[in-house]
Amino acid sequence: MLVRVRSKEGTHRIEVNPTDDIVVLRNKIATALTITDPSTITVSDQPSAGATPMDSFSGKTLAELGVKHGDLLYIGFAAAAVEQQQPAKSSSTVVQDAVDDYLDTQNGLIKRDKDAKFCKHAANGMCDYCMPLEPFDPAYLEEHKIKSMSFHAYLRKLGSHEKKQGTNYTTLPSLEEPSYKVKTNCSSGHPPWPASICTKCQPSAITLQRQTFRLVDHVEFSTASIIDNFIGYWRSTGLQRFGYMYGRYEPYSEVPLGIKAVVEAIYEPPQEGDSEGLKLDDPIEGEKRADEMAAACGLQRVGMIYTDLTDDGTGKGTVLCKRHIDSYFFSSQECHFAAVMQQKYPNATKYSSTGTFGSKFVTCVIGGNEEGNIDVSSYQVSNTCVGMVDADIVEPSVEPGIMRVKEPTTERYIPDVFFKYKNEYNVTVQKSAKPSFPVEYLLVNVTHGFPVKSAPLFTSSKDFLIENRVGGGFSQDAGALHRYLQSGKLVDLASDFHFLLFTRSMGILSDNEDMTLLVRVALMHKEEDAATLEQSPGWQTLLTVLKESAGSLSSSGGQGSSSSGGAGGSASAAAAPWTCRHCTFLNTHGDENCEMCGLPMG
Repeated sequence: MLVRVRSKEGTHRIEVNPTDDIVVLRNKIATALTITDPSTITVSDQPSAGATPMDSFSGKTLAELGVKHGDLLYIGFAAAAVEQQQPAKSSSTVVQDAVDDYLDTQNGLIKRDKDAKFCKHAANGMCDYCMPLEPFDPAYLEEHKIKSMSFHAYLRKLGSHEKKQGTNYTTLPSLEEPSYKVKTNCSSGHPPWPASICTKCQPSAITLQRQTFRLVDHVEFSTASIIDNFIGYWRSTGLQRFGYMYGRYEPYSEVPLGIKAVVEAIYEPPQEGDSEGLKLDDPIEGEKRADEMAAACGLQRVGMIYTDLTDDGTGKGTVLCKRHIDSYFFSSQECHFAAVMQQKYPNATKYSSTGTFGSKFVTCVIGGNEEGNIDVSSYQVSNTCVGMVDADIVEPSVEPGIMRVKEPTTERYIPDVFFKYKNEYNVTVQKSAKPSFPVEYLLVNVTHGFPVKSAPLFTSSKDFLIENRVGGGFSQDAGALHRYLQSGKLVDLASDFHFLLFTRSMGILSDNEDMTLLVRVALMHKEEDAATLEQSPGWQTLLTVLKESAGSLSSSGGQGSSSSGGAGGSASAAAAPWTCRHCTFLNTHGDENCEMCGLPMG
C-alpha cells in the first residue's frame, strides 16, 4: 500500500505493507528525505496536533496503528538531521584576495563638505545636506557617471555590514550564484529528469537585465609599453594576437569601495594568428609555467586580452572602427568565451555559502575607435550569462550582436527567457528572448587607463623577446638570450617577465635557489643579489651553455657564407640552436625535429 507523508520538504509517497513494523516506515522516510538521525522523526495525523516520536510505536504494525492505503501522515524532524547536498563553507575557511579583506574593514561612506547654502549648524555639527552618503547611493553614482556599483558597495546595499544595536554581530548575506540546471536530487520523490520534473527541481524563468554591480571596476596597465609590445607583433605581421594578463588587485579610489586590476605583464600562449582571428593551441604546460612564475613575483592571472585590428590602408597608422553603436561592441562569441573563462576563475568570498561568487576575470579588446586610433575596451559578463552558458542554454549566433537561445531536447531543459525594453511609445514591455536577444543584456562595462605616476613592477630598460611568436627576429632561443645578457647589467636586465619565464624554461637554474635569487634581483634591484647570482654554479653553467650556443651559431654562419647559393642559407638556419616550443628542450643539432620529443620546430 502507499502512505503519503507530508513534511517541510514536501509530500512523499512511501510504499509499505500493512504487516510492516512502523520502524520500517520510519527508515523509508529517513531514506527518502536523507535524514541522518531517524530517531528525531515525529508523526501525527493532523498538521496542528501534537507530534509523537515514531520510535514510541516500535513493535506495532501499521495495521495495528490504523494506517491504511492512501492515508496522509504529518511528520517532523530536527533540521540538523537532514544531510546537506552541498555543505556550506565556513567564512573563516575561505581565503579571499587581500583587497577584499582590506575593503571589508572600510566603512565605505562618502564624505561631504559642509554646504554653505543649506547647512545652518556649527562646524562640528551635521545635517542631511552634509552627512556622508552610502557607497551605493544612486544619485552619487549617476552624478559621477559610474555605471555599476562596486561589489563591496553591493554587499553594503544587501545589509551585510549593518550591525545590530548594542552588539558587535555582523550579518552576512547569503550570496547565491544563479543556477539554471535541473536539480537531480529532487525531494519530491519522482524519477529524475528527463523522466519527470516538478516545480521544485525545474529552474525558474529568466528575466534578463543589466547587472547592477561589478567585481572589478577598473583595469590599469602599469605602463604603456605593455600595450605597445603586445600590438607590436600585429604591426609587423598583420596577425591578431591573444594573451593572458598577470597582475594584482588593488583598491580603486575613483569608485566607492572599488577594485582595480593592475596589469604588470602579458603572457602569450601558443597560437595560430590570422588577419581576421586566431586559434589557440593546447597551452596547458605553458600556462602552468607562466602561473608559477607570476606567483613567484606576487602576481596572478587577472584577465585576457586580444587584438581586433585592421589597417584602414591610408598609410597614416590609423585602423578601421569595427565596433560601434551601429554594429556591436562585444560579440556573442566573445561573451560565450568570457563566460567560460570567468567560470574557470571564480572569486573567493566569505559572503557565499559555497565560498565563491562571480569572478574578477576581465576581458580586454584592442580595436579601433571612431577617430581611427587604437583603443582598449574592457568588459565582464554578468553572473546570469555565466549561469546560462554553464546550463547550455545559449550559444553564439552568426550575427555578432545577437545571442541565441538553444532549442530544448530530451537531455537539455530550457526555461523561459525574457528581456525588457522600451518600445517606440517609451513604454517598458517584456518580450520573449527566444530564439535570440541582444548581447547588451549580458555585458558589464569596466573602465581602463594608465597611472598618473607609472611605477611598474618590471623596470628593465630593454625588452626581451616575447614567447611563442613565429617569424624572423621574434623567436626566443639561446642566441637571443645570450645577446640580451650582453646588452647591459644583470640587475637591470633581470626585471623582465618574459626573460624570467624563458630562463626558467631552459631548466638549467634550480627553482629553489637560483631562480628564487633571480626573481629577487628582478623585483628588488639589489647589486649584491646580482653579484651573488653571477657567482653561483647554476648561473655559470647557463652562461657556458649560451656561449657555446653562440659559438656554434657563429661557426655555422661562417660555413653558410662560404657555401654557394641558397643552400648555404638553409644550412645555416638548420644548424642554429633553437628551443622546442612543445617541451622547451634546447636543440643544438641541425635537424628540424626536436631531439627530445621529436616534434617539428614550427
